Amino acid sequence: MGLPQMWRLVWRFNSFRRTDIILQHLRMSKHTEAAEVLLERKGCAGVITLNRPKFLNALNVSMIRHIYPQLKNWEQDPETFLIIIKGAGGKAFCAGGDIRAISEAGKANQKIAQDFFREEYMLNNAIGSCQKPYVALIHGITMGGGVGLSVHGQFRVATEKSLFAMPETAIGLFPDVGGGYFLPRLRGKLGYFLALTGFRLKGRDVYAAGIATHFVDSEKLGMLEEDLLALKSPSKENIADVLDAYHAKSKIDQDKSFILEEHMDKINSWFSANTLEKIIENLQQDGSSFALEQLKVISKMSPTSLKITLRQLIEGSSKTLQEVLTMEYRLSQACMF
Repeated sequence: MGLPQMWRLVWRFNSFRRTDIILQHLRMSKHTEAAEVLLERKGCAGVITLNRPKFLNALNVSMIRHIYPQLKNWEQDPETFLIIIKGAGGKAFCAGGDIRAISEAGKANQKIAQDFFREEYMLNNAIGSCQKPYVALIHGITMGGGVGLSVHGQFRVATEKSLFAMPETAIGLFPDVGGGYFLPRLRGKLGYFLALTGFRLKGRDVYAAGIATHFVDSEKLGMLEEDLLALKSPSKENIADVLDAYHAKSKIDQDKSFILEEHMDKINSWFSANTLEKIIENLQQDGSSFALEQLKVISKMSPTSLKITLRQLIEGSSKTLQEVLTMEYRLSQACMF
């Protein structure tokens, strides 16, 4: 073999080696991305685990792109009878969308800011229209995007460590992910109050407000999941029976009244106004310590966000979830750009 042929062989070998290394890195990258959310078939169920505990399981576009097609597959799979979604790490179900990544992408004029909201809302709609029973274990922090991954599903299980909030008016946004749909459908004007003030609900109050459908002691959550997975070809009623049984056995804060119960009549009155100015006037005229406290909170929020949010909820109260998500996508783009 001549020297030129030998050099050609060496060059080809090195090219193959470089290609192999690149492919290895791509495979590793894909695995790393996929590890942010675990998608497993267990027993009778498809199980989604949000797996970014260091970031309180904040939702990013990569996670959405893994969850959405798998949710659709399980929905069509005759061997999958329910879908369970939960968060890793014990501190959070999902603290919301990865706003920092979205904001940085928006500043850099990257398309990801558009893609994130569109694909997130598509996932929210898929959860809301899912034909299989969908069980969200909302243990720990559940805010913003985390609410969108849970509240539109058929069953939502809170624990004493659940922490719910829609804090968007404080950061120049609005309570999206279908907030315009589910918030005005909470009892009285509770949803309007939660949306405009970002008020936090904890533990059993998440159930009392209607955000969760069931309440279970956190130490029993693992057993609940095992019992759900062990069901044989369960119907929606079978699943509900298991959840009801665990809910009935829960004793934590069982006799505690809803944290806002004593204020509900006033909340219904104050937040029934159709303008932000009138809501503020109602709070000022009331003058009670609770009213003045809410006035102080609202005064720290983005005025634009408050106006958008009130209109969003009023409009959303008579729209379908899909119509609300379409409206919210348009709003998101107006706020981002």
